[in-house]
Amino acid sequence: MPANNNISYHWGDDSLLIQLGNRVEPRIRILFWAEFLLTTGWATIFLVRAFPLGFQVLNILAVLGAIFLYVLATYRFFSRIFLKEKLLLSRYTLDIITRTPFSYKSRSFEWAHMGPLHYVGQGKKTDHPLKGKCYDYFGFETQEKLIHNLHNEGNLYFNYGGFPVRFGKGIYSWSAEEIVDMMQLFIGNKLLLGPEWAQMVQEHELGDY
Repeated sequence: MPANNNISYHWGDDSLLIQLGNRVEPRIRILFWAEFLLTTGWATIFLVRAFPLGFQVLNILAVLGAIFLYVLATYRFFSRIFLKEKLLLSRYTLDIITRTPFSYKSRSFEWAHMGPLHYVGQGKKTDHPLKGKCYDYFGFETQEKLIHNLHNEGNLYFNYGGFPVRFGKGIYSWSAEEIVDMMQLFIGNKLLLGPEWAQMVQEHELGDY
């Protein structure tokens, strides 16, 4: 059953697969493109200056450095642009799966040992001192928000074995509520929720009037 924002739900005989897709914001994509072009640009400069190659050690090192920058830029760019998340629910475990063109990672957590699921939204961020000031010509507040979103590890989390497990990068509150509803339909009371969920539901109900 497809949902908005590329989230989809696939029901099996004894499982539920939630595909969160790739949810990189357009502004963050622009930053990724800028980093990729800048890095490959420097690599190209090193490569051009290294020729004619000959047997000079500095030229050979410049070529190796250029190759390293090309590989690094390609890996970072495609790993972040094409990152996809999936949640696989079974009766006993929750698997969080992340996939990129270069890697596949699956982490399994038992419902019995999971703490309550929390929603942290965009996380808490201290406002920039120039926020709201007429002389904030350089957009410091906007830049700080972009950096914050860039390094955000996920908007959902639970504690497991004394450590927080974050996932759901780019998931906003309305999508998070839908995901939780589907998880509860499948797993029932095994899914514990933090107190903020009740407040979120009340705010949305008030907003409907």
